[in-house]
Amino acid sequence: MIGLHTAAEVRAAEAPLLASLPDGALMQRAAAGLATVCLRLLGRSYGARVALLVGSGDNGGDALFAGARLAARGARVTAVLLDPGRAHAAGLSALRAAGGRSLAPGAAGPVLDRADLVLDGIVGIGGSGGLRPAAAALVERAAAGPALMVAVDVPSGVDADTGAVDGAAFPATHTVTFGAVKPGLVVGAGRGCAGEVHLVDIGLGPHLPRPSAFRLTDADAAVRLPLPDADDDKYSQGVVGVVAGSATYPGAGVLCTGAALRTRPGLVRYAGTAADGVRAAWPEALVTAGRPADAGRVQAWVVGPGTGTDDDARSVLAEVLGTDLPVLVDADALTMLAREPELVRGRAAPTVLTPHDREFARFGTEPGDDRIGATRRLAADLGAVVLLKGEATVVADPDGTAFVNATGTPWLATAGTGDVLSGITGALLAGGLPVAEAAAVAAHVHGRAGQLAAAQGPLIAGDLVRHLPAAVDRVRGARSGGLPDSGP
Repeated sequence: MIGLHTAAEVRAAEAPLLASLPDGALMQRAAAGLATVCLRLLGRSYGARVALLVGSGDNGGDALFAGARLAARGARVTAVLLDPGRAHAAGLSALRAAGGRSLAPGAAGPVLDRADLVLDGIVGIGGSGGLRPAAAALVERAAAGPALMVAVDVPSGVDADTGAVDGAAFPATHTVTFGAVKPGLVVGAGRGCAGEVHLVDIGLGPHLPRPSAFRLTDADAAVRLPLPDADDDKYSQGVVGVVAGSATYPGAGVLCTGAALRTRPGLVRYAGTAADGVRAAWPEALVTAGRPADAGRVQAWVVGPGTGTDDDARSVLAEVLGTDLPVLVDADALTMLAREPELVRGRAAPTVLTPHDREFARFGTEPGDDRIGATRRLAADLGAVVLLKGEATVVADPDGTAFVNATGTPWLATAGTGDVLSGITGALLAGGLPVAEAAAVAAHVHGRAGQLAAAQGPLIAGDLVRHLPAAVDRVRGARSGGLPDSGP
């Protein structure tokens, strides 16, 4: 798993290294890694045109020292000094000694127009708020040109901890981050500004605390999706119960049941008023038109997609939550639960809530810019795992452990895809995965299925169900060359 570390944790880890290393050595490590990535992205050094946008802090120093290394390899490097009197003196001297030059912002336009690579050294992980107008104008001009846009540590204008963007920000195609991946690179608006993230090891590892937030890779998900063995039967692989859909709108029941089946538990039992539609679509499921208690023994429940919010639906929700089994609550059941949160607070058995932003807000507060923090707070308040859907889905356990999903595609923003996610998660819960991990792995596999489906054009939710076996296969094949992770 890839640990995510806040700016404060990174600063604290840097302190003992700064105290034990010669002056400037840590910055040189960062600059060496940064220059190496830039050379790899450029594909050449001699004659490459590189522009540095240099602020007054250490982030500007990283950019200047990296620029000096590129200049020494034959690149034509120009530093645009946003605050000439406060630029990192040693870095600027090194750049000039290597043959680089510097300019004031007013003369930078032609350089930015022709650059092959623009390096963002304006502000670092301590920055807050959007770019100031002069810097924003330079960034806008650079982004209009042909250059690779490379951020140093964190794109300027992005909050390193939350991914919040309050104003203009540097739109990186690549971000080279030092020591640890920052949450703001993988969640919120910051994810869209970061581009592809490259992690450079500068020796912080022994000094970093155990992270409380993670990203799963394909390999992490694979070890949580074990293959059946010769001793398994349909009961030993997990039995999931599904309460979804209605007689009028059976689609949610069909999608949720199909997703659970395709994730390959041992058995799926359906109970609800969409029984005829589910039976016709999925003869592999055991279907009853009765209540959950009539369905037979299960090891986890999925409740809510397409059930409605009338008195009968509320009674079924209370029945399922009254069991001692893991329960996933989605869609209409979330609407009811927001009105009666006492149904889940203090529940001894594991519960997963899977809201999108509007459903989340029904519990009393908007997710806001700090999506990890908001998800953690709701999870702690309700004593349940919360999966906040979005471009970067966030899963939080009541103890504060969080996962940020790395897979997916904007094409997933279409009706029914959440029902598919619920079915996947229910199957993994029934298989015995720890509840937060089940939700995180489900989001990962769901995103992979979306990527595979979107490769063939615009997708509908049923396409996800059809692509689930291939998605699971790709995830399991990560160790031998599966679909590349979308992340660092």
